[in-house]
Amino acid sequence: MDFDVVISGGGPTGLMLAGELRLGGVDVLVVERRTEIDPTLKAGSINLATGEALYRRGLLERLEHETRQGMAQVKAMLSRAKSAPPPIAGHFAGIMVGLDLVDFADPAFRDAGPAANLQLVGQQTVEKVLEEHATGLGAVVRRGAEVTGFEADDDGVTVFVGGERVRAGWLVGCDGGRSLVRKLAGFDFPGTDPEITGRQALADLDGAEALGLGWRRTGTGVYVHGPLPGRILTVEFDGPPADRTSPVTVAELQDSIRRVSGVDVTVRSIRSATRFTDNARQATTYRKGRVLLAGDAAHVHSPFGGQGLNLGIGDAVNLGWKLAATVRGDAPDGLLDTYPVERHPIGEWVLEWTRAQIAAMRPDRHAKALRSVLTDLLTTGDGATYLAKKLSGVLHRYPVDSDHELAGKSAPDFEFTDGSRLADHCRDGRAVLIGARIDDERVRVAPGEVVGRPGLKALIRPDGHVAWAAGDGGTAGLEKAFATWFGTRNPSHRIFA
Repeated sequence: MDFDVVISGGGPTGLMLAGELRLGGVDVLVVERRTEIDPTLKAGSINLATGEALYRRGLLERLEHETRQGMAQVKAMLSRAKSAPPPIAGHFAGIMVGLDLVDFADPAFRDAGPAANLQLVGQQTVEKVLEEHATGLGAVVRRGAEVTGFEADDDGVTVFVGGERVRAGWLVGCDGGRSLVRKLAGFDFPGTDPEITGRQALADLDGAEALGLGWRRTGTGVYVHGPLPGRILTVEFDGPPADRTSPVTVAELQDSIRRVSGVDVTVRSIRSATRFTDNARQATTYRKGRVLLAGDAAHVHSPFGGQGLNLGIGDAVNLGWKLAATVRGDAPDGLLDTYPVERHPIGEWVLEWTRAQIAAMRPDRHAKALRSVLTDLLTTGDGATYLAKKLSGVLHRYPVDSDHELAGKSAPDFEFTDGSRLADHCRDGRAVLIGARIDDERVRVAPGEVVGRPGLKALIRPDGHVAWAAGDGGTAGLEKAFATWFGTRNPSHRIFA
């Protein structure tokens, strides 16, 4: 084999996956057609679940500077506004939900440690940090190359990279919504057709102060101005664009702003711009033999709610340790098949969430009535808290064989009696065992007890989710949980309290 795994696509999902595989001891090649990171304006923030994943891999400090810069830009723009909007927890179809309405005492809001401070982090920065992380661990990232085809068999995959043939055990398509890997492998990709044309840009604008800040719904569509200086987004319900790939021109953007807003804004220049639609599709499974999908290759949807980047990172963190164990040969039967079982429902939720937002943004009377009802609900304490929990990812829970309150959830950033925190023990991608001991090189044993939770015992998977937990000091079910996720132990190994 040339490589254990070839990843087609070097965006955030592919790069995160490469790092996870290297932590698992797997030889990996990332093939990316772009010679440099795509500068086009994309996701500008990450949710709590993504922040936790990056924090656990020791990447927090590299991203905190970006957060501070982003917050400074937002504050500067708000300070110049005539009426600055209050802090928000998020939005649904442009319905702003005030941060002061959210009940952060809700038990779903676990202690995420410093990961909770990550907010405005641009996708380009995430990609840069993830590429440095993956290559620092030994992943090979080949830019300016492209996967043009492949042949899969029972023993592996022959991947065609330009005129070269690369032999690998596995191929993962992280090559975006128009994934060649998905198409050639024959994955079904059902969904709903687009009905909008969206444009998002960073531009130099004259007359933009008349737009106001934030979301505005008009008789012809929707537009968003800010929170970063020069950021403008328009949505028109006139069908998908005839051409998705050609550059967005100054005239095109200016005409769209004027049509939707009714304000005579002049676009002087464009720094970054892209078109998007609400095409919403999802592969029926994420695995066919030795070919897998992750990120936009597995699911596409509109950007409303900001879930695309987060969804892809979640896929990568879930898949990485399972595929690595499969490559090493120490995975229990069926481990790799839990990847689509766990991640497909979350992708399905995101698609439905974005479809619902499109329905509430349409410029018709039915949508207006729906928005009125939603606004009443989302501006209550319960409604605001529900939205914040959904957007942050704290409600994601995988099906595991344990009835403890923590089971299946992403673990809080526990503090231990020696002063360390859970994230300190997750950087090498191993599982973490709390309150018990085992002789297994794939598992770290946490030092001491969890502060504030004496007697807690837990098995934390490499992706940070709790595979098993008990609060009564016993270990019933631990042996079974370990075998489920890590295979039958060597009989000489012992788990004990």
